[in-house]
Amino acid sequence: MKHIKPFIAGYLATLIFHQGVWALLHAAGKVPNAAWDMTATSPFGVPAVLSLAFWGGLWGNVLWLLMQRSQGAVYWLKAVVIGAAGPSALALCVVFPLKGLAFAGGGDPKIIAGALMLNAAWGLGVGIFMKLPPKF
Repeated sequence: MKHIKPFIAGYLATLIFHQGVWALLHAAGKVPNAAWDMTATSPFGVPAVLSLAFWGGLWGNVLWLLMQRSQGAVYWLKAVVIGAAGPSALALCVVFPLKGLAFAGGGDPKIIAGALMLNAAWGLGVGIFMKLPPKF
């Protein structure tokens, strides 16, 4: 039961915070693809945004394990910094090459900054959702 709330927090933070920032970046012309991508992914045909949200839920558990005993400003700082660093590093250094993209976005500062910004928003969202009831 203790892993359900962080999973839900990470899942929802992906759909609301991560994708919300993505939508703002798209509206500003900074990213070419729109948020909430419903393109089917392989091998199960799940919409891309739901696949991303699932991984966000798993990362929610990792983030929660690292910040659960923190309080005050440290809680929020950990949510944002760890939220930005962990998923971004994995995406840029592992997922990108697996998908045939350049390692670390080819070192492009805009790609790296974008990843950090999206995942920092996600981490903040996880922090917010974990503060909401219910406690289980």
